[in-house]
Amino acid sequence: MAIKFQYNKTSQQQLKKQLNMRERTLPIIKSKESALRMEVKRSKREARELEEKLETQIQTYEAMFALWNEFDASLIKVADVELNIKKIAGVRIPLLDEVKFEILPYSAFNNPKWYLDGIDLLKGLAHTAIGREFALAKLGLLEHARKKTTQKVNLFEKVQIPGYQDALLKIKRFMEDEENLSKSSQKILKSILEKKENQRKEEES
Repeated sequence: MAIKFQYNKTSQQQLKKQLNMRERTLPIIKSKESALRMEVKRSKREARELEEKLETQIQTYEAMFALWNEFDASLIKVADVELNIKKIAGVRIPLLDEVKFEILPYSAFNNPKWYLDGIDLLKGLAHTAIGREFALAKLGLLEHARKKTTQKVNLFEKVQIPGYQDALLKIKRFMEDEENLSKSSQKILKSILEKKENQRKEEES
């Protein structure tokens, strides 16, 4: 990134201000990146656990496959999904709060005894599947935020801070050279004036 500047004190002060701001902000962004990295790791584990749980529940469902032909699947449906919003490492994340089911009335006498277990199994399956979708959405949001934060850390650490430091060094050297040149010019001028003064005195005497 090319930093625009001029070789004067005003530009030097502005660059110092920009550099100080970035140097103060960098540890905060690094801390956020570290927190997000941990949350991404935790979310991956959570999503994996829910995936495994869902697999187990599907296997249980498949083990009862012959019985499901007798089951009326329209008895149960998801009525509502309630969620909460929580800030995790500065990122707003939707979290699954509750899954509400609507179960139609059915006769316990006219249907097999395992119907109640079947309803519980389907409720568990639906809850886990919805929970997994929320976990994956949470993971996606956290990973996106982590990538953006890492990009900002790299921008500050590898591009902007060294860029401002380099620009300030160039201004400092230029101003030092200008000062040295000015001093040298003054010395030369003084030397010329002294020489002329000495010549004048010699001519008078």
